[in-house]
Amino acid sequence: MLPTTPIRVENIEPVHCEPHWHREYHTEDVLAFRDMARSAHAAGTLGQATGGSPGRSARYQEFMRPQGYADNLRAVFRIGDGTWGALDLFRRADRPHFNEHDLRHIAALAPGVAQSLAGLAVTSGRGQPGEAAEPPGTDLFDDDGQVTFADAHAERWFAEVCGTSWGKPANSLRTTPIYSVVARARAVAAERESGPAVVRLRGDSGRWFSISASVLRDRRGKPGPVSAVVEPATSKQIVPLIVEAYSLTPREREVTEYVARGHGTSEIATRLRLSPHTGRDHLKAIFAKVDVSSRGELVAKLFGEHYSLLMHSPDAELVHVHS
Repeated sequence: MLPTTPIRVENIEPVHCEPHWHREYHTEDVLAFRDMARSAHAAGTLGQATGGSPGRSARYQEFMRPQGYADNLRAVFRIGDGTWGALDLFRRADRPHFNEHDLRHIAALAPGVAQSLAGLAVTSGRGQPGEAAEPPGTDLFDDDGQVTFADAHAERWFAEVCGTSWGKPANSLRTTPIYSVVARARAVAAERESGPAVVRLRGDSGRWFSISASVLRDRRGKPGPVSAVVEPATSKQIVPLIVEAYSLTPREREVTEYVARGHGTSEIATRLRLSPHTGRDHLKAIFAKVDVSSRGELVAKLFGEHYSLLMHSPDAELVHVHS
């Protein structure tokens, strides 16, 4: 649940972007995006979640009430277990609160929005071959989330991801992925979150990047600045994302992996304990979803077309064998 693209914001000043993500990872609150991504319900309202007592919400106390908002509707756009986007809507105090009609309307739109957002992941990139092997960049963020040090590679990669003015506060909407991964790193260090602080995203060129962050500590264990490492993503990092974007089922993903390894249909069926007929049906379904007509086209599309520059990376041969 880390954002990977610039956020579209209307009627809210950009200055609220960084505090928004800080609250998301550092404050216990209702309707957290990470909870909604795992919930049976993809949308909900603050009024419902608080039983009509919005004052129980830190988001309401710290942001909504000072801005004149009385209710909040949040939604996540999912395909299966994968979440491809999120939505925050606010209603001012002089307007009716969100109701069941609003929730049904958003729920009806959600599948189409999720498919559209997933489609962005499978749009061909425009990077140059060989660039994926270039070194990562590193920078340090202080307690206020501001950059204190950055090397030349970080300057270059972040400029490609977020624009040339990425280090300036006025550019906060484009630097949302950076703010969010740094905020998550501090939450993980404080044991409010678990797991790594890593995000995969695409730059303006269409090239995929990975940003990982962690809190540095001194020799006595006292937490210090956050170190963020940005680098062109490897094919191993991107293959699962591309496959998920095509809405393949778990079984179809297994079949796709064996196809990528060069196994024949009969051998795949044997390994997965399927009948040959069922194995062929899975292949037909995969071809239809990915819009190809042969095994060769499938491999070419998943492992070449969408990120051909990654084929030149040092791990390319290893990934094509084991992905």
